Amino acid sequence: MGCRRRVEDPATGLAAGVRAGARGSIVFANGRGDFIEKYLEPLAHWHGRGWNVASFDWRSQGESRGDIRGGHLDSFDALAADGAALIEAWSAEAPGPHVAIGHSMGGHLLLRILAGHRLRLDAAVLVAPMIGINSSPLPPALARLIAQGFCMLGWSRVPVWRGGNLKEGDGSQRSRILTSCAERYSDELWWFQQRPGFSLGAPSWGWLSAAYRSVAQLTPAKLKAIHVPVLLLGTERDRLVSAAAIHRAAGLLPEAELMMYPDAGHELLREADPVRLDVLARIDSFLDTHVPA
Repeated sequence: MGCRRRVEDPATGLAAGVRAGARGSIVFANGRGDFIEKYLEPLAHWHGRGWNVASFDWRSQGESRGDIRGGHLDSFDALAADGAALIEAWSAEAPGPHVAIGHSMGGHLLLRILAGHRLRLDAAVLVAPMIGINSSPLPPALARLIAQGFCMLGWSRVPVWRGGNLKEGDGSQRSRILTSCAERYSDELWWFQQRPGFSLGAPSWGWLSAAYRSVAQLTPAKLKAIHVPVLLLGTERDRLVSAAAIHRAAGLLPEAELMMYPDAGHELLREADPVRLDVLARIDSFLDTHVPA
């Protein structure tokens, strides 16, 4: 996919492949704790479909530099600013049409960027986007208050739960939440073994509190003002993000299409092939319709 670079500051760092005669350009924004190598399969798929493809590691993730390593974050504002500057620079250089695809936290930040910045995007795809947090069995308002309370007690950098990714192999609760595909789950663990710094571990109470504050910025008025064709893909049994929030957003975004899978893990692009291939086909069909070659 061409020369690979990492995010070193808010305006640089795309790992990209650019070729003459491409049908357009896609930038992919991954989720919390992710890294470019984890999504080589879908990136290769879109490249094979004729797109220039670019991706990046958020600050403090993968091989990008950042203020804090590990699972802590004080605010999502710096990430949103990074993403906005990066996508703006990418869209000015990469041949159009321009499409942004975001997974989980990346989908959330992409929505924030679309709501707060004028970007030259022709379409967007949000895969299991963090529009809301699944706090079940606690109500979201109570879960947010609990996260704030722990931060007030000085626990902002304390992990929300114990346990590290490297020890959570196939068959663990983490694997069941993410994907039913043992092979793709093991691939992520292989990368953790090769690059231990890629594993962020559990989010901190500060990260969780920051996530609730960031989600609150996606107000109905802001979502209604996003006039870009948006495809939302999610799973009804997602244990990390709120399926109900995805449904609500689809009803507010003026040009939204929605597909919810009844029984799939959070990482739809890394699920077993019956789901994964359908997800890719739906993305291809959406792009063929809204940004035809």
